[in-house]
Order: sequence, then structure tokens, then C-alpha cells
Amino acid sequence: MQLLKQLGGGLVKGLKYLFKNKNFRRYLTAVIFFVLITLVVSFEFVPEKVNLQVGQISPSTIYAPRAVVYIDQAKTAEERRKAMEKVPKVPEINQDISTEVRSDINDVLNDIKTLQADTESETAAKVARLKAIIPFSLPDAILSELAQGAPTSTEQLAAGISGVLTEILDRGEGISSDQLAEAKEKAANQIAAKQYDEPYRILGQGLVKHFLRANAFFDEEKYLLLQQEAAESVPAVRVNIQYRERIITQGDVVTEEHIAKLQALGLSRPQHTFNTLFGTGLLVALLMISVLLYTHIHHKEIYHNGSYLTLIAIIVLITLVVSRAVMAINISKWPEFSSLFGFLAPLAAAGMLITILLESRLAMLVVMNLALLLGVMSGNQFHFGLVGFVGGVSGVYSVSKLSQRGDLVRAGIYVGVVNVIIIAVVGLIAGTPWYLLITSALGLGIANGLLSSILTNGALPYLETSFGITSTVRLLELSNPNNPLLKKLLTEAPGTYHHSILVGNLAEAAAESVGAEPLLVRVGAYYHDIGKIKRPYFFIENQLGGDNPHDKIAPSLSTLILTSHVKDGVELAKEHKLPQPIIDIIEQHHGKSLVSFFFHKALEGDRAESVNEDDFRYEGPKPSTKEAAIVMLADNIEAAVRSLQNPTAGRVEGLVRKIIKDKLMDGQLDECDLTLKDLDAIANSFLRVLSGIFHNRIEYPDMKQEMERSKPAHGGSRK
Repeated sequence: MQLLKQLGGGLVKGLKYLFKNKNFRRYLTAVIFFVLITLVVSFEFVPEKVNLQVGQISPSTIYAPRAVVYIDQAKTAEERRKAMEKVPKVPEINQDISTEVRSDINDVLNDIKTLQADTESETAAKVARLKAIIPFSLPDAILSELAQGAPTSTEQLAAGISGVLTEILDRGEGISSDQLAEAKEKAANQIAAKQYDEPYRILGQGLVKHFLRANAFFDEEKYLLLQQEAAESVPAVRVNIQYRERIITQGDVVTEEHIAKLQALGLSRPQHTFNTLFGTGLLVALLMISVLLYTHIHHKEIYHNGSYLTLIAIIVLITLVVSRAVMAINISKWPEFSSLFGFLAPLAAAGMLITILLESRLAMLVVMNLALLLGVMSGNQFHFGLVGFVGGVSGVYSVSKLSQRGDLVRAGIYVGVVNVIIIAVVGLIAGTPWYLLITSALGLGIANGLLSSILTNGALPYLETSFGITSTVRLLELSNPNNPLLKKLLTEAPGTYHHSILVGNLAEAAAESVGAEPLLVRVGAYYHDIGKIKRPYFFIENQLGGDNPHDKIAPSLSTLILTSHVKDGVELAKEHKLPQPIIDIIEQHHGKSLVSFFFHKALEGDRAESVNEDDFRYEGPKPSTKEAAIVMLADNIEAAVRSLQNPTAGRVEGLVRKIIKDKLMDGQLDECDLTLKDLDAIANSFLRVLSGIFHNRIEYPDMKQEMERSKPAHGGSRK
């Protein structure tokens, strides 16, 4: 028992150690999401699915829950097989052989005619020559009669043989090798039927039997090609299943036709073999690796942040679950319409969320991966994936430059319009009926856009809070003047409020010039001095010409009051749950700067020797980001320029560059990644904004003097 306790305790300690390891948690999270995504993509979770096999007795009667038209692969294959069998095995006639046969026979007959025309030679000599001319043996008596015959008789025989050859060689299918003997006998009979004299009949029959050859041969390659063409010419056999049609009756033996109908209706639960599951898992793994490689190469800050990767996985998983849910919807009154609910998969929501929370190009990659998974998840109906991809890309572009929260609603409308177009295109290619094409494109396309917008709006606040991400939408909300904290700043510290607005304008222009985040800088500037709400009248911008309370207290106490507005601001920001980047700007916007006015005032006092410079500095920390540093510079410059008595362009520029130089030399910019080139760009941006505030004005004449000049002489009235 003690041993078991020790083993249990060791196991618990080992698990605690593992979970404290960052890499272990990272890998475990990846495995969990890999398994969950693979399961969602692989398995159907619809209760109406059935699992029947050929030869099994059906345990229930099944009716079609929707109308569908599908291609019967078995019947199509059978019809094409029959078409291939009907292709005749017709041999091709070789005309060269036919010509050669005629030529050989005509050569012999022409030689015989030449011999017969020779009247000077003796019969015996002619007989001897005929034996050499004729390639087969004939009796001497026949040869003698042929030698003494007339050439005209030989010409008649030639004409008769030519007709016989035309009939046998050229007409019909020609002569194949196995038909040659029969063809020779047929030719001989036709010669005999022409009633030539016996010597010519025997000669003619001998010639056709000797020279006649097969001239028709079978081309196997061409025959196979003809069979293939015949099979391809047979259209696919389409089966039309009506709504509520009985597919199989209880007690019937399941056939392949039953299985085909069930699969077409999506009622046959797929048999998930190991190979299928392994293939799906491999696809999911490859897509996950593609995202990791992309972030490792292009966005290392995301790759090394486990919470960001978890955020991507959660968005992907939620999108797939919602897609699976909408595809399972079945409206019995509109079964054909229900079969197209894959067009409702809200891939655009994933694209918009990742764009707003992380990065737009990463969102494009995730949308592409989701489109592939949607195609697999819908039973390899990749037209759903195509529509999802195009809609997702439009969602990414729609929110890539948010300027107000209403843009999210408009983004949903843009996605809907794009979906209408792409669904119509896919429907036209697939030959969808017009009534179904119009309803699916308009209804499902617009519904997809609205669903994506609703999911984005609904999930965004929770994801921001859970993962500590400050999105553009959140910053836009904070920049609204109706925000309770800004309204409180306006009413209780109006001078500070207007100062903050000007600082925001300065800082935003500077941020754009150095590649920082302009919206974050502007919102950070709005809130950087909210700590002054606690003691507003200790700050000069809120003193409306009355007594200055600092005149009555020691410089050290004044410094403590002034520097405490940073700590007060951080407390207020946390109380109102402002994002961490805004809190960082509030905390860092003074760095460890010296409160020089009260420091020098203390040096002028009676206890100058006991004055410690560190007691007159802000607690810090120094700005660690470009955004915080820009707000620091804008804050100091706005206050300094506003105090100028005669703010000419030259004096303003000199003051701006001096303040930036002083902050640099004081080490306040040591921990942020601003370069000297950046500081010059920031100074130029400040000057452009300030030139619009402190521009030269037209000097209007004094109103009283103008009225005096306008009075008529001797007190009379003007006419």
C-alpha cells in the first residue's frame, strides 16, 4: 500500500513538472486540437444515418428525406459495357493486296495474249513457253489449245476474272485469313458459271486459286479505341429520387441499388476504416504544419506565443463545428434547398476574427485550409469549399482597415454579396435549376454574410478578454468620446482632456511616419493623463486663472502630487478594464523624466544641499515600445509649445527638436526601438501638425477704432 502511495505521489509530481514545462503544454495543446479537428472533419454526428450492407435484411423502412438526383454508377457502367460489346469487329481491307492480286493475274494473261499473237512459232514451242508463264501445272492438251487460241478469248477471261475479284476482294468485308479457302472456291465457281471454253475455264480457276490472297486484317488498337468512344458516348444514368419516396422496406434484402440511393441521400453512414481516418488525420496535420511554418517564417511573435496559436486553433475548431451544424439542418418542406446548406459554412467569420485579432495574411492561409477541410467534411463536395474560400477572402479584405465598429456590419454585407455571386457561378457550372439557383444564391449567400458578421461580433469581446489581445474594434470603442472615462475626464479636468486630444493628433501623425500603430497611439494619448482626474487643479491646464496651489506647498510635495498621476492613471485604467497596451502607455509616458521646474525651485531654496535629483523624477518605467515613446514626446512637446509666448515657425521647430534631443540624452528612449532616423521623422510629423495649430493669423483692425472712423462729422447721421 505504501508503495502504491509513493508511486502515485511520484506520478503526480511528474505530471506537475511536465505541465510547468512550456514546451510540453504547447505540444499537448497541439495534439488535443489535432484530435478534435480530425474527429469533427471525419465523423458524421447526424442521428438519421443508417449502417446497412449488401445482403443484410433491412431492420426498418426508409423514406427519402429530400429530393435528389444522382448518377447511378453501376447502371452507367453496365450501359457503357453493352455499348462496347456492340462495336463490331470489322477487319480493314488492304487495297494494296487487292491491287497486287489483279496485277499478278493480269501479267500472266498479258503474257499469254502476247504468245497467242505470235503466229510464227510452232505450237510445241508455245506450249513450252506457256509452262514457264503459268505458275501452276496444266495438261499439255489444255496448254496446246491455249497456245492456239485467240487473244480476244484471253481478254474475255481477263474481264471475267476482274469482275470476280471486284466482287470478292473489294465488296463487303474483304477476305480474312480464315476465309481464304472459302473465297478461292467461291471465285472458282463464279469463273465456271461464266461458261468459258474448258481451257479458259481451267486457266481462270487456276489463276484465282493460285493468286488470291487475304486482304482483310483486324486492327486491335483501333477496335479498343472505338469501344472507348462508344462507352464515352453513353450518357450517365441519372436516378431521380422524389421526396418521401420509399427507398427500402423493412425485411427487404439490401442490394447495391439500395446502398447507392442511401449514399446519394446522405443517409448511409460511412464506414470509417483506418485508412480513411489516417488520411484525414494526415491532411489535418499537414495543414497545421503549414500554419506553424508560416508563422515561424513571417510572424515569429505569433509562433513563440502559445496563446496566439491556441486562439487560431479555437477559431478553426469553432468554425468547423458551426459548419458541421448548419450542414446537418434538414428542412423537410424544401429538401433540395436543405442539401445546399454547405454554402452556409461561416468561413468568413474565421478570416475576419484572425484578421482583427492577429494578421490578415495569416487569416488568408487559415481560410484556405478551412476550405479544404470543409470540402472533405461535406463528403468531397468541394464546391462548398470553393464558396467558403472566396467568401472568407472577402471577409479578410473587408475588415483589413477598420475605422469604426459599423465596418463589421458592412463587412458582413460585402461577404454576403460576394457569396451570392460565387454561389450563382458554381450553380451555373453544376447545372442547378434556375429556381433553386436563385433561392440558394440569394438566401444562403446573404445568410452566410450575416451569420459570419454575427459570429465575429459575438466572439470578438470574449476572445479579446481571454487572450489579452487589443483589437482594432476595442480601440475604436475606447476612442469614442462617449466613453465614461473620457466623459469624466472632460467634465472634471477639461484642460487635460483637450490637451490629450491634441497629444493624440500629434502622436497619431508621428506613428504613421515610423510604422507604429496609429490607432493604439491615438487612444493611448487620450487616456495617458486620466490619473489627473483625482487632483485636477494641481495641473496648470486645469487652472482657470485662480491661485496656484503649488505656491503654498514645498517643491518635493508638488513633485509627489504631479508624479502620482501616473500611478493613479494605472489604477483607474485597471478599474475600467482598459487593455494592457493602453495601461503600458499610461505607465510609461513620462518614463523616469525629471520634474525640472520643481527640482530647480528646490535648488533655489534654503536646503539646496539636501536636494536629491532622484526624488524629483517619475518612477517609470521608461517607454519600451514605439507607441509609448511617441506619446511621451507628443505630451512634452504639446505642453511646451502651448506655453510659448510668440510661437513662430522657427521657435516651434527649435523647441521640438530640443525636447526630443533632451529626452534622448536623458536616456528616456533607451529601451524602445526608435532610431535616429525615426526621431527625425517624428519631429517632422510634429511640425506639420503644429503648423496647422499655430499658423499665422490675419491681424484684424481694432473694432472700436473702426467704429470711430466710421462716425460722420459734426455728429450728424450718415446717409
